[in-house]
Amino acid sequence: MSVIISDEILQATQMSESEFKQEIAIILFQTGKLTLGHASNLAGMDKTLFQQLLKERQIPLYYYDVEDYEQDLKNLRELGNSCT
Repeated sequence: MSVIISDEILQATQMSESEFKQEIAIILFQTGKLTLGHASNLAGMDKTLFQQLLKERQIPLYYYDVEDYEQDLKNLRELGNSCT
């Protein structure tokens, strides 16, 4: 499948085609819609360069939410109880 972005849209964003692809890739990565590999591919970059771009923007490589934190706490409590 191909997606065509008109020159008018690119001009409105004041971005090059490459910059536009990078922005879309970053958004899709941040929202969990694309993996790092797929996002870097969409951005037209190798993984290392895409990771560097994310780092420059202070975007974490891994998503860690409240549910993950609560599960970690539960696991630690269970480990603590099993050691006594």
